[in-house]
Amino acid sequence: MTPSGAWVASLPGGAEMRAGSRLSGDFSDPLAPASARSQCLLADAPWTWLDQVHGNQVVVVDQPGACRGAQADAAVTRCTRAALAVRTADCAPVGLASREGVIGAVHAGWRGLMAGVVEAAVAAMRSLGAGEVSAALGPCIAPHAYRFSRADLEQVAERYGRGVVAADDAGYPALDLRAAVGAALSACGATLVADARACTHCSGDHWSWRANRDTGRQASVVWFPGQCGTTVGTIGPVDRDRGV
Repeated sequence: MTPSGAWVASLPGGAEMRAGSRLSGDFSDPLAPASARSQCLLADAPWTWLDQVHGNQVVVVDQPGACRGAQADAAVTRCTRAALAVRTADCAPVGLASREGVIGAVHAGWRGLMAGVVEAAVAAMRSLGAGEVSAALGPCIAPHAYRFSRADLEQVAERYGRGVVAADDAGYPALDLRAAVGAALSACGATLVADARACTHCSGDHWSWRANRDTGRQASVVWFPGQCGTTVGTIGPVDRDRGV
């Protein structure tokens, strides 16, 4: 059953990515009782939350619910009963999976991309036995709403190619975040197989820091549906960075 307001993508190995929206709940404070209830509705399994800092740190989750609150921007696991979650309000949530039953979740903002977080997550999956890695890209900000400084844009383009260079609605330089994620995946031999194609800035169904200075966050979860559900209690610290 698809949760209310969620975008769902099937991934190899029986995995699934569920990208929530406002309708799925506000996951900005994992300690809030309402957030815990929403978590169970989105994916009823022990969640691993991260203290996201726009870096390239990847945690390896060795049991369901492990590494909650770890300072990192990606998590990977072979545990079939684990659920890996990232929270966003404009940045890109990326779900990863392989036929060998290894999954990953990545919080990909431009700084994390420049730090190599996507490549680091794929490498960590391969260290757990993943072969070919497939990816799903959830809702994130579109280039027409993502004005960017020319200097920073040139840095991203130098790493990931001119395909990341765009213009916003007023003609100013802008970053194509989806293109940058796609380039990062290609750089490490991963394949994008599903894309929500939803702009968080334009959609009234999603939280957006750029559009509204929203403090709410949607969650995206990678897990193996059909595994035994487990109600989750207290989970992780609040994300410190508002520009997610």
